[in-house]
Amino acid sequence: MKINLSKHIETVIKAHVDHPKEEINKYRFFDKKTPYVVHPIWCATTILTEPKLDFDLRQKGALSLLYHDVLEDTLAPLPEDLPSEIKEWIRDMTFDGGFEEEQVKLFTKPKEVLLFKLYDKTSNLLDATWMDKELYKTYFDFTQKLSKKVTKHYGELNITKILGTLKYR
Repeated sequence: MKINLSKHIETVIKAHVDHPKEEINKYRFFDKKTPYVVHPIWCATTILTEPKLDFDLRQKGALSLLYHDVLEDTLAPLPEDLPSEIKEWIRDMTFDGGFEEEQVKLFTKPKEVLLFKLYDKTSNLLDATWMDKELYKTYFDFTQKLSKKVTKHYGELNITKILGTLKYR
């Protein structure tokens, strides 16, 4: 599989900029100015640079991560030409009940979804200054648990090293 990354990035930008469910969905929470779309782009480009993962998985992961918040945060549909496997992973990463639902259901999902969500959660922790202490601790602990599961399946990855640099605050 080879993806046209620029085409997909453009589609995701349009979804988050032109079709957010709410105005707040256009921006990152930490400053309410940074475009939200930097998050899925960071996740997608970070998995693409993981040398320990198979090329095909990195490509599929990048697409899944680019679109992972489209269903949750925008009114835009997923592109029809996305492979069905990727659409399924995106649906598996979507929790309409928010973080509370995700904590209960995520670990029943396929190992690929766990891998992709580790990129998502780590990215969120990088700019989590908006979280209060209790939420940050819950989120941090959940992401650490997720990292352990991912490491069992894929070994130590750059994303687990990035997460390892983060501390309780």
